[in-house]
Amino acid sequence: MVPESNPLQQFFTEIIERNYDEAGVRQHEVHAYVANLLTEFCEADNLYKIRNADGRPLSDVGEMLLESDPVYGPAPSFDRERQVRKHIGDYSLFFTGMFPESLNRWRLRRNRLESFIDFVKAGKESYYIVSRFEHFEYAKVAPLFRRMSRDFEALVYGLNQVKNELWEMQHPIARQTRQLLM
Repeated sequence: MVPESNPLQQFFTEIIERNYDEAGVRQHEVHAYVANLLTEFCEADNLYKIRNADGRPLSDVGEMLLESDPVYGPAPSFDRERQVRKHIGDYSLFFTGMFPESLNRWRLRRNRLESFIDFVKAGKESYYIVSRFEHFEYAKVAPLFRRMSRDFEALVYGLNQVKNELWEMQHPIARQTRQLLM
């Protein structure tokens, strides 16, 4: 977790709260989680932190899903399954909310398992699986992931609104035009 005193974390918290409240997602815990996610993903190493057995960073959700399987796949434990599934939820939320236009480009590429994956379904399902880890050290955060799975589409919508606000901050004339039209 990034400290709340981090200026970037504070910036994202403010913008997330504003846009998620408008999207109907009013849980402070969710706001804090997504703001932390955006702050962490500003570093590419965090965005691509899941690696396969050869140490290669995975950027394909299909490969990540295979990596998360503790029964038929390479995941050595259920803890590894939870770690990878949490990342799939985060990664899917990030890309569907902040860069939805990039998903179609990825789907057009050949030789990617991702072309068969529905990002929203993968993210929602992954957060649900993470929420099922509700014992011991995971008991406290299980309800958060249950909510995030249930409200995944609203989280994507709110994050898309964040993206739009960030774009308007970079292009002040567009913001002024929008305000005049309202």
